[in-house]
Amino acid sequence: MAESAVNFLLQRLGPVFENKVNLLAGVEAEAGYLKGQLELIAAFLKVADALEEGGDEELKVWVKQVREVAHETTDLLDELELLVQARNHANRFSFSLRVRNMKARYRIAHELKNINSRMTTIFSIHKKFLTKLDTSSEASSSIHTGKAWHDQRGDALLLDNTDLVGIDRPKLKLIGWLIKSCPGRKVISVTGMGGMGKTTLVKKVYDDPEVIKHFKTCAWVTVSQSCEIVELLRDLAQKLFSEMRRKVPEGLEIMNSDKLKMIIKELLQRRRYLVVFDDVWRMHEWESVKYALPKNNCGSRIMMTTRKSDLALNACIESKGKVYNLQPLKEDEAWDLFCRKTFQGHSCPSYLIEICSYILRKCEGLPLAIVAISGVLATKDKRRIDEWDMIFHSLGAEIQVNGKLDNLKTVLCLSFNDLPYYLKYCFLYLSMFPKDYLIQRMRLIRLWIAEGFIESKEGKTREDVAEDFLKELLNRNLLRVAEKTSDGRVKTLRIHDLLREIIILKSKDQNFATIVKEQNVASLEKIRRLALHGTLPNPNGQQHRSVSQLRSLLMFGVAESLSLGKLFPGGFKLLNVLDYQDSPLKKFPVAVIDLYHLTYLSLKNTQVKMLPNCVLGKLQNLETLDLKNTCVTELPADIVKLKKLRHLLVYRSKVDGYAQFHSKYGFKAPLEIGNLQSLQKLCFIEANQGCGSIIRQLKELSQLRRLGIMRLREEDGNDFCFCIEKLTSLCALSITSEGENKVIDLASLSTPPPFLQRLYLSGRLQELPSWITSLHNLARIFLKWSCLKQDPLVYLEDLPNLAHLELLQVYDGGDNRLLHFKCGKFNKLKVLGLDKFEGLNKVILGKDSMPCLEKLSIGRCESLKKVPSGIENLSKLKVLEFFDMPDELMETICQHGPGKHYWKISHIPEVYSTYWRDGGWDVYALDSFRDCSPRSGTVVRSLERRNQWKV
Repeated sequence: MAESAVNFLLQRLGPVFENKVNLLAGVEAEAGYLKGQLELIAAFLKVADALEEGGDEELKVWVKQVREVAHETTDLLDELELLVQARNHANRFSFSLRVRNMKARYRIAHELKNINSRMTTIFSIHKKFLTKLDTSSEASSSIHTGKAWHDQRGDALLLDNTDLVGIDRPKLKLIGWLIKSCPGRKVISVTGMGGMGKTTLVKKVYDDPEVIKHFKTCAWVTVSQSCEIVELLRDLAQKLFSEMRRKVPEGLEIMNSDKLKMIIKELLQRRRYLVVFDDVWRMHEWESVKYALPKNNCGSRIMMTTRKSDLALNACIESKGKVYNLQPLKEDEAWDLFCRKTFQGHSCPSYLIEICSYILRKCEGLPLAIVAISGVLATKDKRRIDEWDMIFHSLGAEIQVNGKLDNLKTVLCLSFNDLPYYLKYCFLYLSMFPKDYLIQRMRLIRLWIAEGFIESKEGKTREDVAEDFLKELLNRNLLRVAEKTSDGRVKTLRIHDLLREIIILKSKDQNFATIVKEQNVASLEKIRRLALHGTLPNPNGQQHRSVSQLRSLLMFGVAESLSLGKLFPGGFKLLNVLDYQDSPLKKFPVAVIDLYHLTYLSLKNTQVKMLPNCVLGKLQNLETLDLKNTCVTELPADIVKLKKLRHLLVYRSKVDGYAQFHSKYGFKAPLEIGNLQSLQKLCFIEANQGCGSIIRQLKELSQLRRLGIMRLREEDGNDFCFCIEKLTSLCALSITSEGENKVIDLASLSTPPPFLQRLYLSGRLQELPSWITSLHNLARIFLKWSCLKQDPLVYLEDLPNLAHLELLQVYDGGDNRLLHFKCGKFNKLKVLGLDKFEGLNKVILGKDSMPCLEKLSIGRCESLKKVPSGIENLSKLKVLEFFDMPDELMETICQHGPGKHYWKISHIPEVYSTYWRDGGWDVYALDSFRDCSPRSGTVVRSLERRNQWKV
């Protein structure tokens, strides 16, 4: 982690030298000397970080010193920037203020000199470490702690079947992939997070009698993090010679990799072989060995286990192989394993069931964690409930000190230690979020950017780079996707609870972040990031509390409101991130006026009603302003001074009807909004002001990726279309007219943004724009109040990536009063919503239309009295939803039943839902049913299969 701190500082030092005019005499020289020292030491820090994990106490102290110097220097540079800013406005200051400013600048120069003196000492110790350690041989291989871990990891290869649960189904699937299918060479990958049981599963497959009988030659090779390719090839060759009972050639120990590949290839050329590479960490490892494994037509197979999903997929692509994503144990399987290990096969005592369930929930189906924690609990006195409760409440500390959990800690830490320095800070940041918290993807990305963890690259914005970082963490199985949008984008994420415990420990040890869960805390000095979980620190506990180094303040579930000035009377002038989301804040926090370094300000879901004038304009570095679901309806004029603002989110929403549509309430923006030329997201701006000048300003916002416009007037259509053609980076566009009967004029738009992925149009359309057919990236289209005379499906049916289509009051069905989804059309559509088609009396689903459809929602279609024709052809349909439909249609559904899919029928809004599962009905009822009460024949006929009411 010192590597991350130093590299972060080196990035910060760059602008210091680019802007020499702002440097005080002496500062440049001191900063230059420090930069040179850090560059020399940075190369060693990767090794040092890993050696620190190995328990070298002397090295831990050294790494801590490096990290502290990096942090202190970063703080000084930011203070210097504040002073430079003050000097630029010196003509406004009094003489005494200018003198005070000069004294502060000399103090910074003096402190930098002291830091350099400390750095000289640190560097001399660094030389001692280089002398003591031969980092090119044994020391470098020990940094991964791979040797010790694999000694214990070998136990996974020796487990009896009685020690395993949940393995039968994946085992049978993998065996089928091995011995069936085509005769060509195939690669089969098993992937999942550390401790999931990948090695155990694959070893049971490898040892299965059916597999042994099928393959003439088998070899198992353990790869590990510290693998050398030539050693890997030599290991494989020796095992193959042993398997074939052939004499090992002389000189094998000194052969180079090319010679070893030739020998291996010759051995396997005419054989049906199975080779397993266990624990692959790098793509180049696979690339280096795959050419030694012949592509014969004997039905040969290669298996690999890896924590990295992208590696697993890439290894399989060439041979059109298979990837098995190993999932956590199911709840009953986890409980079975837990009881076997904790109570030696006996049942759990009734008085311990609740607390054991809580402990098991932390394991989240991870077999290694269940076995390890069970081993600790098995030694506890079953009569001492307090001891068991203590394990649950202090599991993180238990992992730190209990030797029985060392293997679990090592396995989970390996993935973290393998991260490149630029991902370690990003991953540690997750420690600030509460347990089981669903982390919104875009919130996390904006926070990373605000913290300075992300740098733009050629051809990519910082948001693009952050997306890449997020994908990398997902690929490494360090993060899980909790929710996705209907068009496949990641919406929310979560982290495994035990991984969270690990990084909380690391975060605390590295002084990366502090989490406060109770009012009285020992000390908040020198903290850099602070997360408040459910409470605020006692303001009277530390009267002179100083948080001068504080960079980030995030609040989660804080139920009380307190001014920051009272909370931290010592100030926090270097603050970058201030996140009030979901807190009971009622007034804009005026303390932010002095936060020059503030880059991220979120008041989302608070009760703030207005922003004061002449405040925002002083936040020159602000990049994100999130006012979603506040009561703010107008922004002050000085917001146009924020030249670095990238995300401006100001709107409220409420569900409209029963479909996916939400009514938005936007904000009135200053007429000079075009000055904010760094904006990427602007939602939702009210356009019916200033005689169209707001619309004409949009053409200046060339970086926009998401734009939301409210109350667009028909007469502004030409100007709007002209501006939209200039916004070539736009990915999402939402337009709402002045009212339900008002027209959106898009006739002048001939060249739409080429990368548009999401389009939301609420208002009358004279016709559906013909250019929609050219938008091959479109994944979501929502149309509302369109009142078209022509069938809209003709324009939409061939869009190659359309995944979600919502139509509300769009078309009455024309003369034939029908909607026809033609055969072979809408090939990627997963979600379809039809709402308020008043004249529609027939829906036809052609054979092979919408082959991927998973959800169909139909509502408020007064004339539709029959179930859509051809619905039985929707083989992937999981949810069918009707709401506020004619009684004739509801009776038809209840009488005939929907088949083997998962169906939802809502007759009276928010009153009852009927679910169909595997041939039986579950009905969830309320007392206010009216015609759908249990006494009503309409529903009772459908309950004959299973009379199960849940109230």
